[in-house]
Amino acid sequence: MERYAAAVEESDAARQQERHYQLLSALQSLVKELPSSFQQRLSYTTLSDLALTLLDGTVFEIVQGLLEIQHLTEKSLYNQRLRLQNEHRVLRQALRQKHLEAQQSCRPHNLPVLQAAQQRELKLSSGSGRSSKQWTARSSWSWTGRWLTSRAHLKRQEWLAST
Repeated sequence: MERYAAAVEESDAARQQERHYQLLSALQSLVKELPSSFQQRLSYTTLSDLALTLLDGTVFEIVQGLLEIQHLTEKSLYNQRLRLQNEHRVLRQALRQKHLEAQQSCRPHNLPVLQAAQQRELKLSSGSGRSSKQWTARSSWSWTGRWLTSRAHLKRQEWLAST
């Protein structure tokens, strides 16, 4: 029984050594593509240690965990964006309905004053007032995590207001 355990252990060690050589060879070929100043900094020992670290699998587990966290965060932010867009759409619809009812019950000579007030109110609900334009003069951060230019942000704001 001891011979079998020793043979299995030897086989596993041989497989691990072979995998180590494969990873080391792959790393050496990648290093050859680097400029010579970088090649000089990466010794055989460093590459061998890196191959052993990759062989361990811990790095891949960490990267996989980080990818899962990123996907969950992106999904959460996307759902939050959809929810906010939906709420905005509902609020705009309710405001339009309120304005329509007010216009229908308004006397004809007061209609222009009411429409002007409603137009001002609609601008404040859509955020296209003066303070919003001052804010968009700078770049802003989008929900995707990218910087938007002022022009792109204004287009995005217009699109959100139209939906």
